[in-house]
Amino acid sequence: MIKLFKFLKPYGGAVLAILCVLVVQAYCDLSLPTYTSDIVNVGLQQKGIDEKVPEMIGEEDLDHLLLFVPSEKQEIVKEAYVAKESVSENYEGNVLELAEDVKEDEDRMAELSEILGKPMLLCSGFDSGSDFGMMEESQRDAAIESIEEQLAVMPETMVEQSAAVYIAGAYEKLGVDLDRRETRYILATGAKMLALAALGMLASILVGLLASRVGARIGQTLRKDVFRKVVGFSNGEFDKFSSASLITRSTNDIQQIQLLTVMILRMVMYAPIMAAGGIFKVFRTNVDMSWIIALAVALIVMVVAVLFIVVMPKFKVVQSMVDRLNLVSREILTGLQVIRAFSTERYEEKRFDGANRDLTKTNLFVNRAMTFMMPMMMLIMNGIAVLIVWIGGHSINDGSMQVGDMMAFIQYTMQIIMSFLMICMISVMLPRAAVSADRVDEILTSSTLIHDPENPKDFAGNGTGEVVFDHVSFRYPGAEEDVLQDLSFTARPGETTAFIGSTGSGKSTLVNLIPRFYDVTDGRILIDGMDIREVSQHDLRDRLGYVPQKGVLFSGDIASNILYGNPDGSEEEMTEAANIAQAEEFIVQKQKGYHSPIAQGGSNVSGGQKQRLSIARAVAKHPDIYIFDDSFSALDYKTDVKLRNALKAKTKDSTVMIVAQRISTILHAEQIIVLDDGKIVGKGTHKELLQNCEEYYQIASSQLSEKELEDDMKEVG
Repeated sequence: MIKLFKFLKPYGGAVLAILCVLVVQAYCDLSLPTYTSDIVNVGLQQKGIDEKVPEMIGEEDLDHLLLFVPSEKQEIVKEAYVAKESVSENYEGNVLELAEDVKEDEDRMAELSEILGKPMLLCSGFDSGSDFGMMEESQRDAAIESIEEQLAVMPETMVEQSAAVYIAGAYEKLGVDLDRRETRYILATGAKMLALAALGMLASILVGLLASRVGARIGQTLRKDVFRKVVGFSNGEFDKFSSASLITRSTNDIQQIQLLTVMILRMVMYAPIMAAGGIFKVFRTNVDMSWIIALAVALIVMVVAVLFIVVMPKFKVVQSMVDRLNLVSREILTGLQVIRAFSTERYEEKRFDGANRDLTKTNLFVNRAMTFMMPMMMLIMNGIAVLIVWIGGHSINDGSMQVGDMMAFIQYTMQIIMSFLMICMISVMLPRAAVSADRVDEILTSSTLIHDPENPKDFAGNGTGEVVFDHVSFRYPGAEEDVLQDLSFTARPGETTAFIGSTGSGKSTLVNLIPRFYDVTDGRILIDGMDIREVSQHDLRDRLGYVPQKGVLFSGDIASNILYGNPDGSEEEMTEAANIAQAEEFIVQKQKGYHSPIAQGGSNVSGGQKQRLSIARAVAKHPDIYIFDDSFSALDYKTDVKLRNALKAKTKDSTVMIVAQRISTILHAEQIIVLDDGKIVGKGTHKELLQNCEEYYQIASSQLSEKELEDDMKEVG
């Protein structure tokens, strides 16, 4: 979870803006139940009368009301009312109304409400001609005090409802149209609800837009950062992370993070605001029923805790199974021709089916567990609603609660439960996204074995490309023995240095040290006297023309592949490189020539054509140092000879390093280095090595005819 928030950190401003909009949305959503309660309690039950003291009253009714007010407080009430200027046509007596300064003073209005609350309740039980009105002042005060003590246990809501009934009666005597007042109140409250709903909808849309943009940006940034990191990986990191796993992490895992980010911004941040606001509103509505919310939350947490214990370990398994399925799929698709040639389709189908079945089985388990959650949540929600109606019905019957308050309580409770439900729904997605975040962060925080120096040096401007191996040894990360041991030699410009030896002798490993695909364990490699670890990787590789053992082409066309290392190269440079690589003959036969498409991985060209295009790509770069890692193996002898002759003229001022399996490829090399088990066992020209290197002689005798071997030996002799 911490890693997920780490990915959100750069977007703090947007997150803060989303939080502010969510507060507005929560305010709108939490206000609606209150207005619903007001429509029922005030609009329908109280005829739209929301005041706690009458704003207008007949003088006779006020005198009657004052009989139930203690004598020491009667003057406060009298001072609050003044004679109304316009008298109602439907009422013959004098009409009094609250003074404007009293209406605007909240403290005085609260004081009047407290003074007149119970008297308005009592007033309906006595009329103006009763014996109560004939009592002396002291007797009446004592009687009022006694009655108020008896009414002290009465719920506040009952007093408020009685006050509203009294005020409605007083207004009706004055000829006020209560039906019109009721309609006006309901319409006004409804208009407020519509306005709040519209504002809440706009806030919801804005939050969704902002959250989606932030999520998309995070996904884009993570994919870019992962790609940059992977591009900078050395071969050691590629040995640690499989290609299938890197693809899954770059796509599926980042998609999981992006999806959860949107959910966090849209729901996880919104849920606590709603829950806190709902609890605050509930305590204002009815404190006695708050235990119901605690019960609901406890039940939800218990259900989610059980699901977490059962399901969470499976999410890590799912991601590893996705990696496995991708690996199997990639192997099958890549090696389809071999599979068909050996008729192993059934075996590969079983292997794929096994990986697919394991993933499906685990996904089904997780999904079934998740589908169990929703019915349980709905059961809890509906059960809580029934419980509220049951308890609330008794409270309404006892007069301690109004119908509208019960309706509002149900809505607030559902909002609180839904808030916890949203968090729980996200918590189900969280483990999988957390695993994905760990997997992505593992790539981003992985230490790259090959890195640039803090203060890189520059190659000398007059460098010629001389390569020196100075007591170089190399051991693969985690290995116990050196693959290359104490290698020392010099590859000079204008000369070809070739490497030959048995399979596994370390030839390809040796040339892979020059571009720093790996770093030497001991010793150093110098180019023009500069240790290659002291310059930047870009500057180093900019001087190299590297042709890998397996030709690699990129989707596009032939031209883009040849000029891949020299994108600003001219058409003449492109055709020259193609001619040298002996690729011109098959290129011109294609319908679109150099603009003929190349499929992904170069699957629409042969192995020899792929190798020739790879060589042309290196030639078109005009490097100081050429490295051919067994790059002529797919060529026939005739093409091989023509290519090497053309290449010799092109590379007369460059350093050429060739890894070869065939003696014929390196016969004319100025320096041949023979490797055996990671050590140099022979160094010299072809004819010199035939005389003084047994390992080379054995290789030559296995490839050359007896006559060729005899002729070469005679020349040496």
